[in-house]
Amino acid sequence: MAKLSGKVAVVTGASKGIGAAIAEKLGSEGAKVVVNYGRDKAGAERVIEKIKKSGGTAIAVQADVSREADIKQLFVEATRTFGNVDILVNNAGVYEFRSLDAIDEEHFRKIFDLNVLGLLLTTKEAVGHMNGQGGSVINVSSIAAKTPAVNSSVYSATKGAVDVISRALALELAPRNIRVNSLSPGATETEGVRSLTEFKNGFEEMAVARTPLGRMGTGEDIAKAALFLASEDSGWITGEELLVGGGIRL
Repeated sequence: MAKLSGKVAVVTGASKGIGAAIAEKLGSEGAKVVVNYGRDKAGAERVIEKIKKSGGTAIAVQADVSREADIKQLFVEATRTFGNVDILVNNAGVYEFRSLDAIDEEHFRKIFDLNVLGLLLTTKEAVGHMNGQGGSVINVSSIAAKTPAVNSSVYSATKGAVDVISRALALELAPRNIRVNSLSPGATETEGVRSLTEFKNGFEEMAVARTPLGRMGTGEDIAKAALFLASEDSGWITGEELLVGGGIRL
């Protein structure tokens, strides 16, 4: 039997990369998936087609999850189509590296508004649609919270905040049987990572050299861990940080 049969999952930022891999994995395990996207409608539709080919059900909903009004509409569409929400994967995020002398208010607010405020507001809305049935919230963090790269002070700070928020919300939401965990990928090869200037300037070689298992991660690697946290296999786990990075530490 599929691990998530009868469950409804909302995955933010799911048109590509890790988010797409997670949405496809949850869909293949029986969840009805809401594939959220910001701008890449075509990417979201490709994810839906993959879910349908695996026998799953999915819809795409556009929403900027740094904006509260968009978040509310995302869950209106989700519940109108599928009913209650059981699983939320807060994957949407932005990473943009800048040296200290290049940081300004716009850079700070852009990254914190999506990576931190958006995560909080999305979780708030999702919890309101779990209707007392419990659920699982998975916050996608990063190894950068523990091992920040050069020029990543703002991005890494947002991921440190994600880990702390996850622990705090795990305590707050436990009486409602809602589990909250953070999932921290190590160096993972995605479209976004490949587009970074750093990737073209030796990042891949450095990441592989620091990883005991000797390669960068894939979306599938992270999706398998997300499935574990979404399912009852992790029913006794909350407030934890699951690092999925091939053994990388410091």
